Amino acid sequence: MSLAALETLAVIAYKQPATIPEIQDIRGVHATSVIKTLLDKKFITTAGRKEVLGRPILYKTTKDFLIHFGLKDLSELPSMEEFEQLIKTQAAAEEEIIEESEISPP
Repeated sequence: MSLAALETLAVIAYKQPATIPEIQDIRGVHATSVIKTLLDKKFITTAGRKEVLGRPILYKTTKDFLIHFGLKDLSELPSMEEFEQLIKTQAAAEEEIIEESEISPP
């Protein structure tokens, strides 16, 4: 799973239900394509519409999300500090893979 997908999924998991504009405000980048990917993987689903101007779609995590990450329920999510460390570890691993592919010919 990409770092962008993981970050978006985390925002939804911790804030749910959340709208795309709320997710984008938190992440600082567009999230529409990542939302589509997460919907396709069945990690998130729609949870109705927010009662504000424009009535944006709300998103929440699914049972498949819990199963994939080995959670019984949302109370088992890591703390924000633990999650931030996981993100840093993931980013470092991705960076290392990119560096190795640039150094070694295929």
